[in-house]
Amino acid sequence: MAKTNPGRFFEDYRLGETIVHAVPRTVSGGERALYHALYPARHALASSDEFARACGLGAAPMDDLITFHTVFGKTVPDISLNAVANLGYAEGHFRVPVAAGDTLRSESEVIGLKQNSNGKSGVVYVRTTGRNQRDEVVLDYVRWVMVRKGDLDAPAPETVVPELAAVVPASELVVPTGLNFSGYDFALAGEPHRWGDYEIGEQIDHVDGVTIEEAEHMLATRLWQNTAKVHFDATFRPDGQRLIYGGHVISMARALSFNGLANAQMIVGLNAGAHANPCFAGDTVKAWSEVLDKAETSAPGVGAIRLRLVATKGGDPFRLKGEDGKYLPEVLLDLDYWALMPL
Repeated sequence: MAKTNPGRFFEDYRLGETIVHAVPRTVSGGERALYHALYPARHALASSDEFARACGLGAAPMDDLITFHTVFGKTVPDISLNAVANLGYAEGHFRVPVAAGDTLRSESEVIGLKQNSNGKSGVVYVRTTGRNQRDEVVLDYVRWVMVRKGDLDAPAPETVVPELAAVVPASELVVPTGLNFSGYDFALAGEPHRWGDYEIGEQIDHVDGVTIEEAEHMLATRLWQNTAKVHFDATFRPDGQRLIYGGHVISMARALSFNGLANAQMIVGLNAGAHANPCFAGDTVKAWSEVLDKAETSAPGVGAIRLRLVATKGGDPFRLKGEDGKYLPEVLLDLDYWALMPL
């Protein structure tokens, strides 16, 4: 009997099944240090225990994308080991901040299946839930991924495409218990711009760029235990290039957004996301943002801001799609999220 795992193919998924992912992961200050070494991440709330305490938290939480990458990484061997591409995200809720010492685990429910017309692959929709050692949900989100078929003669399943919300309602956003921005220190945070200074429709060029290197990408994929073959094995793609892990691009763009959005301190909602074009080593990633919406919260001094974060590998900022409605070739990422910011 074979003891190795070749990964699931499209025909191996069943609508409604729940997949419990191995292996639980205890995160520590080491993850934070490596994250800040890989990305120019400087948001004060996740950088300083003292800043976090002044904002009503017990200590600095882990960067929100550390939580996302850890929960996501657990799912890869079961969901996207044989993926062609990760296609999108929706309905993401960051519910409980993760602290150093917390142990995270993941499970996913298959909520949709659709075979592609070429009969060689299909799209799998899953709702993934990450929990800590107290069984609290720290994060849940939907993603859909294109997966190869292992048996081209396997019959196509009934097509079920879930109806997904276009945006997480502001009323569903979870503000961490105790968070209070009433005495927020803008000087220590790095910028004076508060919630009221941003206008819906405003666009921000984050100016800076970072060239992606093979070494840091390989470190990142291993750090989050992402085992997808397209990120590791250069023979797995016809062009002989290893695909840069999409989460690496997300974190790089989020870190670059500090310049102009230093006070967007916590990600609390993931509305939508698309990896528009592949990223390879040698590409220089830049980023721009657009303010899509704003909402007040019940927490003292805390507002919510909805942002579109776009990562590119060149071209003029603020250009997203061509006249044909398709993403321009230089666009790498189109991410729609909610963040918390002082009023």
